[in-house]
Amino acid sequence: MSKEKLDVLIAKGYDFDIKEAFEKAWQLFLAQPVLSISYTLLILSIQLLFVVYLKDFTLLYSILLAPPFFSGFYLAANKINQNQPVIYPDFFRGFMFFLPVVSIWLIGQILTFFGIVLLVIPGIYLMVAYSFAVLMAIFGGFDFWNALEASRKLITVRWWKFFLLTLILIVMNFLGLLLFGMGLLVTVPMTFYVTYVIFEDLTKDVFSE
Repeated sequence: MSKEKLDVLIAKGYDFDIKEAFEKAWQLFLAQPVLSISYTLLILSIQLLFVVYLKDFTLLYSILLAPPFFSGFYLAANKINQNQPVIYPDFFRGFMFFLPVVSIWLIGQILTFFGIVLLVIPGIYLMVAYSFAVLMAIFGGFDFWNALEASRKLITVRWWKFFLLTLILIVMNFLGLLLFGMGLLVTVPMTFYVTYVIFEDLTKDVFSE
């Protein structure tokens, strides 16, 4: 049923407000600022540990640990959005979806890489189009390939607007990096909260069950 509803949404078309998405994401952040910041600090610290002391295993971190770590923001955002109490372990629930999340990140990155190597533009297209793939797997129950395809088809409807959103998020994180990296403690969770907000607003009727 969800797939049929998604197809209807894609065929009908939609729009979204970037400013409104940032406002809602900021409210999600303010609902759990300490947990959001401390979890981000943990992720960045582990990443730095690999880069500095475990360079030979950095790729393994990027493939096996980073995807479920970052996916935790979506699950925490979902609980906040449903007015449910959130505790620190909720952010680690991305590991409950380890196989589909890792598969999506790995296959998505490979396809994007080849797209960039071959013609650049296809790679940029896929990088943006796969933005909802992890969310499709977690909240839609899709396997990794159907999640990638569902994300691509849905985002393609308003691809240029999502491309603009991606640029905004990149600039936001770059500015966060300039503040001695401390700004990332806010911009990183905000990046995932903004993505979640837009996904939730667009698919709340599709995945209501």
